Amino acid sequence: MGSGHSTIAQLEKQTVFQTKVYRIPALLYERDSKTLIAFAEQRKTPDDASGEKLVMKKAEVKETNSSGKTVEWSELRVVKEAHIDGYRPMNPCPVYDKVNKKLFLFFICVEDSVTEQWQIKWYCNKARLCYITSTDFGETWSGVTDLTDKLTEIKDWATFAVGPGHGIQTGGRRLIVPAYAYYSCCRTSCLCCSCKSNTLSLYSDDSGENWKFGEMFPTKSNECQMAEVYDDNGSSFIYCNARSDKCCRVDAFSENNGVTFSVIRCSKLKETGSSGCQGSVISFPAQKESANAERDPSPNKWLLFTHPTSKSSRTDLGVYLNKSPCDPKAWSEPTIINGGPSGYSDLACIDDGWFACLFECGQHEIYEQLAFVVFSYNDIKKNTGE
Repeated sequence: MGSGHSTIAQLEKQTVFQTKVYRIPALLYERDSKTLIAFAEQRKTPDDASGEKLVMKKAEVKETNSSGKTVEWSELRVVKEAHIDGYRPMNPCPVYDKVNKKLFLFFICVEDSVTEQWQIKWYCNKARLCYITSTDFGETWSGVTDLTDKLTEIKDWATFAVGPGHGIQTGGRRLIVPAYAYYSCCRTSCLCCSCKSNTLSLYSDDSGENWKFGEMFPTKSNECQMAEVYDDNGSSFIYCNARSDKCCRVDAFSENNGVTFSVIRCSKLKETGSSGCQGSVISFPAQKESANAERDPSPNKWLLFTHPTSKSSRTDLGVYLNKSPCDPKAWSEPTIINGGPSGYSDLACIDDGWFACLFECGQHEIYEQLAFVVFSYNDIKKNTGE
């Protein structure tokens, strides 16, 4: 990352999911009840095609005597409602409607034992777009809503997925779920056309009654997350950070609330290995820089991004800070929040200047556990030299 060097934050790490194989973390925070909810896939093996069910845990965030945060997780619960017979649920992607206090858990259901590679090779989609809802923040869930046949774009795709990780609600109340799809102009398995993945949004302007897809990114991109930020004039736009098979991440911006995106060709954020890795992004209110400083009255927001920092392997999970979201060159050097094998992650903004991250990690392999850390803006500030 640039000419600087990463630093290591001394954080207390909690194990959240272990003993079986758990992958693909998703994390959401509900501010009124100070409650975190974590989701993951339970699998027979680390392989994508071995998924069995979605699981969850909840936790209340409490203040400590030392002005920190403490989190105690509940017992694991199987999200049995996230199920279609003959299919495995994958890619948990929660989004919370703060207006109606309704939690949507999006996921895909893929026909048992069918791989993503098989679907791409034969241009034959075996995935379904589903969600369940909860009005008591995950205590009880609705049955499955299957949107597959209601969204006509899906029939033209080889396959697709949501997230994984969290979706967002904008200040204008739009719900946005990040997604990506494999598509070819030929729409067949012929060898003359390459089938590429492209990022896009799934959104609703009526509290989840109806959903629409935005337009695909103009450049190859994959798993993604989105955040709402503001320019210097106070105008809202959507920032998206997506996985790439190139050396750099894909940065993109939308001025129409996530319908279409303009891609920044060269990101300062580097990708991992030849096929990349999922990463997480959130926005949060701009912080005052000293105890005597007044809070900036503008609506400016900053960005945090988590991703393995190695260019060659999934190791050393880092968090990056951007105080000027309109400038893709403004990302800081990373602060390492987990040394060693580290994979997928998901960020949540807890409250003023505090954050949480759920991530894959282990001593030898990334799929040994899903762990969790809480950290503050000051932890990042002192480690990045900002």
